[in-house]
Amino acid sequence: MKTQPTALKLTDHGSLEIQWSDGVKMDYPFGLLRKACPCATCREKKRAEATKPKGLLQVLSAAETVPLAVSQMRPVGNYAYNINFSDGHSSGLFTMDLLREIGKPVD
Repeated sequence: MKTQPTALKLTDHGSLEIQWSDGVKMDYPFGLLRKACPCATCREKKRAEATKPKGLLQVLSAAETVPLAVSQMRPVGNYAYNINFSDGHSSGLFTMDLLREIGKPVD
């Protein structure tokens, strides 16, 4: 059986903390999670950004100027979580493998 989360916690320093079934605890800053969103829209946006000429300033939406937070998190089967962000984005499915890959171990 694959490693699964046993506890989820929103921290006071703006991150999600996940305790895994193998005893590992990992930290996920909200910005890191948002940037790692695997949905098709975010993947396409990253491709477009990579081809954009350097030096141009990005125009932010009103939602992007507010501190980012996780507003909701729902399990999808036993393989992923759907995470809703305070900027209104909610279409990414974060697989357990992706979460293990991007998390920062907590001492």
